[in-house]
Amino acid sequence: MPDYRRAGISGGTYFFTVNTFRRQTLLIEDRVRHALRAGIESTRRAHPFSVEAWVLLPDHLHCIWRLPPGNADFSVRWAMIKRYVTKQCASGLAGSRLSESRQKRNERGFWQRRFWEHAIRDEADFRAHVDYIHWNPVKHGYVKQAKDWPYSTFHRFVAKGIYPEAWGGIDDTMMDERRYGE
Repeated sequence: MPDYRRAGISGGTYFFTVNTFRRQTLLIEDRVRHALRAGIESTRRAHPFSVEAWVLLPDHLHCIWRLPPGNADFSVRWAMIKRYVTKQCASGLAGSRLSESRQKRNERGFWQRRFWEHAIRDEADFRAHVDYIHWNPVKHGYVKQAKDWPYSTFHRFVAKGIYPEAWGGIDDTMMDERRYGE
């Protein structure tokens, strides 16, 4: 069995990529978005963390979390969120196509089993990942400008004066083709 090692920086800031099982395009459906929001709120009550940036795409999401001092357990948080969303939304999914391993673990085929994380190293790394998050809908061709995608924190960053509203257009040369966990 592989030995997966996760970063464990107490009170750290982390970038995550989480995918749906077989890249199903479910995440921007109203019922899923509402369940995801409720799952995050429920999890934050039991295990606090702050969401620094976020983008929700049809088949995956990217986000940056900041954990409280003395805590590095983001895995339990993701497990709780995924479980909540799965319980709320997994009915009607193609359960007959699940592997024996997934059936044994009582997984319902909503989320990809694992997720990708990166411990943010410094302010420049943080800014690069925030830019990547907000650029992602443009990168994937869903919109021509970051401001046109409703499922991200981009608008919050514009309201705070961090980005100009016109940032992140299809012709924007600020972004390169770095890959962050997709």
